[in-house]
Amino acid sequence: MHSLKEKVSDKIYNLFSTSSTPSSSSPQASTYDKEDKSWSSYFSHVIPSFRFGGSTTSKHQDDLKHVQSISARYDQENFRYQDIPMDEYADCNALNTPDLVKDETDEDPTSRRSSSSSEDFAEAKEQQTPIASKEHPLKLTEDSTFISYDLYEFFESCIPNIVKGCHWVLVYSTLKHGTSLRTLIRKSAELSGPGLLIVGDRQGAVFGGLLDCPLKPTAKRKYQGTNQTFVFTTIYGEPRLFRPTGANRYYYMCLNDLLALGGGGNYALCLHEDLLTGTSGTCDTFGNKCLAHNPEFELKDVELWGFTHDSPRP
Repeated sequence: MHSLKEKVSDKIYNLFSTSSTPSSSSPQASTYDKEDKSWSSYFSHVIPSFRFGGSTTSKHQDDLKHVQSISARYDQENFRYQDIPMDEYADCNALNTPDLVKDETDEDPTSRRSSSSSEDFAEAKEQQTPIASKEHPLKLTEDSTFISYDLYEFFESCIPNIVKGCHWVLVYSTLKHGTSLRTLIRKSAELSGPGLLIVGDRQGAVFGGLLDCPLKPTAKRKYQGTNQTFVFTTIYGEPRLFRPTGANRYYYMCLNDLLALGGGGNYALCLHEDLLTGTSGTCDTFGNKCLAHNPEFELKDVELWGFTHDSPRP
């Protein structure tokens, strides 16, 4: 293609170089410049020996025809690849526009899932955050093996009004003080008022009761306490409270080798000296059924909590 162009350019250059220079500056040529003639007329005046449709030499006519045929053929070839009408581009843009808009507006499914997953994850986390940590913190001096926020709220609704809203003080824990009933009794001397006994079996039940502290072991089996004593359990799925029925006054009994709540038929809860095993059964005092998964059970942990109006020291 380049060689063809070069040949055409050489031909035109030769034609211009062979034309007479005086005629280019003749009055006739300048007259045609002013009158806005066609390019063919102007070209014929500039090159008098070369006219379109006029009498020329056969050599010049042949050269001109050859150049014109090459130019026409070249234009036709270029038109196929380059000279596409503008409305063709408009149609292509019109067809491509929806795809472009779709690419810009459609969300990436992975991004959407990630965003959705992130929002779901954030919402789940918000729901799982304990309410106590944001508005109503648990007033516990130490962590508990058993007390969750729901159980804490349950206890707050059950304990005597005189200690509601107080700080909870962990007086005894088998994790801290070992498994010994004597130690539990000795540590209860730090309290003056109600004490909440919380225990659990190996199957996950949490149960216990409210006692008067300090605990005072007796030499003989003798019941103590008041009608504020109660027992509870979570074996039914939700915390359940059993208060005295009035059938008797067997609230609780404390010996050096035994601690029991309730009476009349069975103990509602009985802990042995080593605090490793216990028993539970139907009791007339509180009208309860077995508090644990089984009448005889192995203890998981034992805790005794007291209450104080003063802020606990660090």
